[in-house]
Amino acid sequence: MTQDPARLAHALIDAAQKAGADAADALATSGRSVSIDVLDGALEQAERSEGIDIGLRVFLGQRSAIVSSSDASDATIATMAERAVAMAREAPEDAFAGLADPDQLTTATDVAALELSDPSAEPTAEALKADALAVEAAAHAVDGVTQVQGAAAGYGVTDIHLAASNGFSAGYRRTSRSLSCVAIAGEGTGMERDYDGDARTFQSDLRDAIEIGRMAGERAVARLDARKPQTGHFPVLFDERISSSLIGHLLAAANGASVARGSSWLKDALGEQVLPAGLSVMEDPHRPRVSGSRPFDAEGLPTAKRAIIEDGVLTGWTLDLASARKLGLTSTGNAARGVSSGPSPSNWNIELTLGRSSRDDMIKDMGTGLLVTSMIGATINPNTGDYSRGASGFWIEKGEIAYPVNECTVAGNLRDMLSRIQPANDARPWLSRVVPSLMIDGLTLAGQ
Repeated sequence: MTQDPARLAHALIDAAQKAGADAADALATSGRSVSIDVLDGALEQAERSEGIDIGLRVFLGQRSAIVSSSDASDATIATMAERAVAMAREAPEDAFAGLADPDQLTTATDVAALELSDPSAEPTAEALKADALAVEAAAHAVDGVTQVQGAAAGYGVTDIHLAASNGFSAGYRRTSRSLSCVAIAGEGTGMERDYDGDARTFQSDLRDAIEIGRMAGERAVARLDARKPQTGHFPVLFDERISSSLIGHLLAAANGASVARGSSWLKDALGEQVLPAGLSVMEDPHRPRVSGSRPFDAEGLPTAKRAIIEDGVLTGWTLDLASARKLGLTSTGNAARGVSSGPSPSNWNIELTLGRSSRDDMIKDMGTGLLVTSMIGATINPNTGDYSRGASGFWIEKGEIAYPVNECTVAGNLRDMLSRIQPANDARPWLSRVVPSLMIDGLTLAGQ
């Protein structure tokens, strides 16, 4: 059998129906990737992978089962279908399981308009190596950098096709191109590391290798001689590199699966103010050349632009079919899945309303406080929103960076924190999550 994902997906559906399934959907992906790592000016590792993965979900009434494989032979497809149907017979009933109704499968967005795939030629291994070496050399050239832990370049292309017995059948191709560097400054116990990198759909959009290496080196050097900050209540500015994690916690709490389970600190907040007035969180899965864009979700429903937060007010949940049915609502077209798992709600491209001030202006205005540039670990209570994370960054005094800090903890309650955020204007527009640096007054810092 040909390895074309569309043909494989339909072969899985046919096999499932032949094995006795009442309904079924199938996901098939075919891809290849190349990654190059260099160290000390020489090739350290080169990997190339190619493969195909197939997944089948079958239904017997309200019972379902999922099977997957990386073998796409005719015999394996037949065996998968028989095994899935046998598993479904033993599965418990789920009143909310099932495919989309055919009338929900309206015309999806034009795939070509999303520019998910770069039509230019795949980069050679030599070209990837040259980029990685350029990144490493630029980091080494920064005064104070003692070593480069890693410099890497990569490329990938994936073909995806989803088909279902309700009549849905569509697919698309996605490409990715990446470049990254991790630099180390200092020696022994005084070593500090930092990174920079970029990942794009189109090679022509990728940031310059020299810029990435230089930025990684400069960030590492800036962290030298870090100390613990003061303990107390201070304003905290979450740098644009990590500020999207705060919005990520908000999105997780607005996820329909969590809401349906009753395990969300936003479960009773629909229609309430959760961000300051004037701020919105928009989801737009149709932005060209962005990794989170897609014409349809993992259940074949069309994706669409929507407001999750509008003028600070929570307007709705992120829903797949099952969570929507549990809540008596309609899916928002946000189902995501892999070949070996069932659908679950997930967000696509997110954008928070930008502020008017630059990050530098916000630093000047904050007086004394903490600029957080990296975070580790997390203790977050999904039911109450209580928040505690390890952080490092820079201490601000009199509106200027005074010295680097590490080994501190930032704590608060997410509902309270998010209601007081002040956004800067420095978000990177090409990311899937467009979130600027965020200032929050009066957070608890545990340092010295």
